[in-house]
Amino acid sequence: MKVYLGVDVGSVSTNMAVTNINGEVLESLYIRTIGQPVKAVQDGLKKLGEKIGKDAEIMGVGTTGSARNLTSVLVGADVVKNEITAHAVAVSRIVPGAQTILEIGGQDSKIIIMRDGVVTDFAMNTVCAAGTGSFLDQQASRLNIPIEKFGELALKSQNPVRIAGRCAVFAESDMVHKQQLGHCTEDIVAGLCEALVRNYLNNVGKGKEILEPVVFQGGVAANIGIKVAFEKSLKKELTIPENFGVMGAIGCCYLAMEATLEKPTKFKGWEASEFSFRPTSFECKGCPNHCEVIQVYENDKIVARWGDRCGKWSNASVDK
Repeated sequence: MKVYLGVDVGSVSTNMAVTNINGEVLESLYIRTIGQPVKAVQDGLKKLGEKIGKDAEIMGVGTTGSARNLTSVLVGADVVKNEITAHAVAVSRIVPGAQTILEIGGQDSKIIIMRDGVVTDFAMNTVCAAGTGSFLDQQASRLNIPIEKFGELALKSQNPVRIAGRCAVFAESDMVHKQQLGHCTEDIVAGLCEALVRNYLNNVGKGKEILEPVVFQGGVAANIGIKVAFEKSLKKELTIPENFGVMGAIGCCYLAMEATLEKPTKFKGWEASEFSFRPTSFECKGCPNHCEVIQVYENDKIVARWGDRCGKWSNASVDK
């Protein structure tokens, strides 16, 4: 069986997907990164290898996410793309005709505007945590509510409280204040969902023409409370793909198909899960820029360097 592997490594989660040559998703995997992208990727490779390794031949590999360059070295990627491209490619194939993509992950959120299958505009929120999955996780934990039940609880509200959602710190303070005033948990949770949607649309979505079909994806798409709040605010129905949490990884599979049409894959094999990888860094003193150069060791050999502006280190041949 010939398959393609996609890996999306972010600050909160590491997502993997395997598709066949027809683009159908055979396996997907969601792992918490927990600040250790190397370990998360290797754990994912090991789990996927155990599931399909003996029956599948990897024809191509793609990586994306904030740790896409590091991941490409770990697995041997054929294509490395940013998240905007990966998500857009996945949606254009899975939800043909989609014109707007709302994507909210663990640490950032983004909006992608598509027209006729082509990205025409996008925006990202990478500075403030308000409205992201990690903030929702934090508030669910503080309220002693399982994050899986957060959205369901919001739907029980009869009178959502207005929460100041522009800033994560202010939102939490306002929630505490509303609790002390005696508002019930359901109304506070529903108010938070509406506040996060309001924050998203006023910041990430500001000035964007949001047209249907609207696709909602990323880990936060699992929260039905956020989906309903979006639909209420936009007065539009949202489509949530079946594999909404790993769309970036699926997009990487499709990109890998194109990248390996006429050449063999660089995939290092499932055994890469057992390799000893060690990223290190140093400050180059060669010029006033003082670039911080990252170098990656694989079994005590340097296999990659990046981070320098002039290419002195990244373009130099390394001992492989």
